[in-house]
Amino acid sequence: MTQAVSPRSRKVRVLATLGPASNSFEMIEKLFDAGADAFRINMSHGDQASKVPVIQAIRALEKSRGRPTTILADLQGPKLRVGKFAEGKVMLTAGQEFVLDRDPAPGDATRVQLPHREIFEAAHADARLLLDDGKMVLRVLSATPDRLVTRVEVGGFLSNSKGLNVPDMVLPLAALTEKDRSDLAFSVDQNVDWIALSFVQRPEDLMEARRLIGGKAALLAKIEKPSAITRLEEIVEQCDGVMVARGDLGVELPPQSVPPLQKRIVETARRMGRPVIVATQMLESMIESPSPTRAEVSDVATAVYDGADAIMLSAESAAGQWPVESVAMMNSIADAVERDPAHGDRVHFTVTKPDPTTADALAEAAKNIACTVSAAAIVCFTSSGSTARRISRERPTVPILVLTPRIETARRAGLLWGTHAVNTRDVDSFEEMVAKAKRMALRHNLAGAGERIIVTAGVPFGTPGSTNVLHVVTITGDELKNYGGPEA
Repeated sequence: MTQAVSPRSRKVRVLATLGPASNSFEMIEKLFDAGADAFRINMSHGDQASKVPVIQAIRALEKSRGRPTTILADLQGPKLRVGKFAEGKVMLTAGQEFVLDRDPAPGDATRVQLPHREIFEAAHADARLLLDDGKMVLRVLSATPDRLVTRVEVGGFLSNSKGLNVPDMVLPLAALTEKDRSDLAFSVDQNVDWIALSFVQRPEDLMEARRLIGGKAALLAKIEKPSAITRLEEIVEQCDGVMVARGDLGVELPPQSVPPLQKRIVETARRMGRPVIVATQMLESMIESPSPTRAEVSDVATAVYDGADAIMLSAESAAGQWPVESVAMMNSIADAVERDPAHGDRVHFTVTKPDPTTADALAEAAKNIACTVSAAAIVCFTSSGSTARRISRERPTVPILVLTPRIETARRAGLLWGTHAVNTRDVDSFEEMVAKAKRMALRHNLAGAGERIIVTAGVPFGTPGSTNVLHVVTITGDELKNYGGPEA
């Protein structure tokens, strides 16, 4: 990619879900222009064939705009559902007993099939079962390998195949269903950049996905089960990024428990150097309304103040009536928060202590030196992207220009706070590194004549994980004069 593109003015990334309202090239282009940095493809809806033209449209946009663009494929994960009823639905009344069993016969007002052996194995007296996104609550009175006797605590109409949540159990479920394995293989074949694993409960859940991906995409863990919180650090250690998936988390936990957990997940991911996305219902009212509620604006602002790497739109951009306006609103909220003079202090509430490595020491030093000498940007030469991730974790006050010879690395950087990635040829010498850093900072409008930039790289060049150089240089302003190379 040779076209110079100015970076976004804000540092937090905006992730937009694509769907029926936004699948065309024209709409994807509008979302990009409105502020979308990355695009989520939800594998829960539609077949694989329908995703191919969407991925092709994103790559066509990437080519036309000259900016590496991130694609995240979100796997459905294991969905728990009750069976079917003879009449299609029944009314459950608070106080009545209701049985869930292994019998496939159509259900009635006293019982229904539960086609998940794992729930019977994990169930215990006093455990809660939440039906239809938590609208109904059952309490287990007794459990056997084939039968759960429950009492209805919160009633309502229960219809065929409604979803089930089990907040009080850790299920012996494989994190990847057969559908997920197929969707994962498809996503890898389509060269997506990130793959999100749903309903992660334990660090072991990530291992099979990691093996199947085979290094061809980054792995993101969605934290949406209370059981994941008890092993949060172990899970974060095993993945490349984290999503605070507040939908199911909010079903399985009391609503008032979600905000402190959101802060804990964001803090843990930031401290451990993993990009973190805050998702679900951020601008929910904009599915039908052209403007959000004040509470929603405050919710988005809180995630930005907390230093999340990315904020995500779901149905707002995928199926709502105002997809472009939703992205534009997310963009404008983030811009306003980052212009707040207090923003810089707030994003450093989380202490990100560097690991005792040369790369981490240089990342912290780059942030500090950039502040001390009022540098315009940090220029990071990287092959694997790990140096960019380390510098991003430090939340420097200046933009991070990521220069990489690998398009895959440039695309994955689209979820990193404060980065602007460019796919460009590698350098072979220290002198070439300095000259190229200066030219690229000029071309991408990150620095001007008389301004300083911080340059980090690894020597010998082209060796992943070898970051050991930090250099401060001053732009003269004439670095591009008479330069005839195809790249800066």
